[in-house]
Amino acid sequence: MKPINIGLLGIGTVGGGTFSVLDRNNEEITRRSGRPLRISVVADKNIAHAEKATQGKCRLTDDAFSVVSDPEIDVVVELIGGCGVAKDLVLRAMENGKHVVTANKALIASHGNEIFAVARERNVMVAFEAAVAGGIPIIKALREGLTANHIEWVSGIINGTTNFILSEMRERGEPFDVVLKEAQRLGYAEADPTFDIEGVDAAHKLTIMSAIAFGTRMNFEKAHIEGISRLDSIDIKYAGQLGYRIKLLGVTKRTVAGIELRVHPTLIPEKRLIANVEGAMNAVLVKGDAVGSTLYYGKGAGAEPTASAVIADLVDIARMLTSNPEHRVPHLAFQPDAVVDLPILPISEVVTSYYLRLRVEDKPGVLADITHILADQLISINAMIQREPDEGEDQTDIILLTHETREKNINAAISKIESLPVVKGRLIRLRLEELT
Repeated sequence: MKPINIGLLGIGTVGGGTFSVLDRNNEEITRRSGRPLRISVVADKNIAHAEKATQGKCRLTDDAFSVVSDPEIDVVVELIGGCGVAKDLVLRAMENGKHVVTANKALIASHGNEIFAVARERNVMVAFEAAVAGGIPIIKALREGLTANHIEWVSGIINGTTNFILSEMRERGEPFDVVLKEAQRLGYAEADPTFDIEGVDAAHKLTIMSAIAFGTRMNFEKAHIEGISRLDSIDIKYAGQLGYRIKLLGVTKRTVAGIELRVHPTLIPEKRLIANVEGAMNAVLVKGDAVGSTLYYGKGAGAEPTASAVIADLVDIARMLTSNPEHRVPHLAFQPDAVVDLPILPISEVVTSYYLRLRVEDKPGVLADITHILADQLISINAMIQREPDEGEDQTDIILLTHETREKNINAAISKIESLPVVKGRLIRLRLEELT
């Protein structure tokens, strides 16, 4: 049977893993796909590196645009990254009638609406399982496995770098900056870790999952994003004393008023399975009305875990090549004419629980003043720690957990609490999710 000819754009970590796994498991993959999958050409600026990675088993070029225009190529695998030349290559490939597989979460989250429109116009497929959570098949689960469900919410630890850092901060009690340097030394964090530690990478992935879960357009520009760079190790310690762990969590929920789309450090009860996901691992929790809560866990990055997702997409394309385009699984799970524009809630309208830490003078009446302000905003307290001041100190920490309230209410209360003469410095506020 005629093989499917693949043009691989980029043979870095993931590209090398894809080439290696496809070569090693080719017989097994062919049995599943029904047709041989063959990487015919690899495009990479570093030809010497490409030669070493491919060992003469395919044609090489340093011109990626020649690959997307090659009439012999059936599927283009884009593993370059970014939203510049990668976008141009993907659009050109589709205009030339080629199917596309990509691991590029930034591209899909930021330009997916345009890309999917072109794909429908050209009757080609765009597959992007590898764009979210590496080797965890969460896109297929949301698009196909949970298709009978009304998805209520999706929450995930979807960035391995930040999860490694938070795990180490909790285990070692060391500050963020120290653990970040260790993560960079071990290769878990990039030299410039901004996209990871400031939550942007997680927000790209969350945007994609949200669109598939709720049948909406991509709305990355409306996501609320907070990272972990300002997180203090003392808050990780206090959270532990209260029975919680802090994770950088992506949360998207369907509410009557609209869709929540937010990434931020979050307290999670330590008894939840997802709270015990440590190191560089990823996990996604999905709540559906029929199935209840389902957890997907595994390696969220790396050469072969991500290659596993890339090749799964290639197999899907091989199986669907001869099908009527109208019978293919829609890119965003819902039929194109059923995708809706639901409002994305501003963070001020989100309802959740909160962790508050404040430094106060150790004198009578302080707690009463604080609770009075909270009560005025209809905020009730769920739990509290009041530290005994160290010997010779006249200040102490108060830690409060609230019941659910709207964020604009907690913000109003914080503003008034910080203005009290007995409160010293800035109040620390973190969100809390029970995930039930």
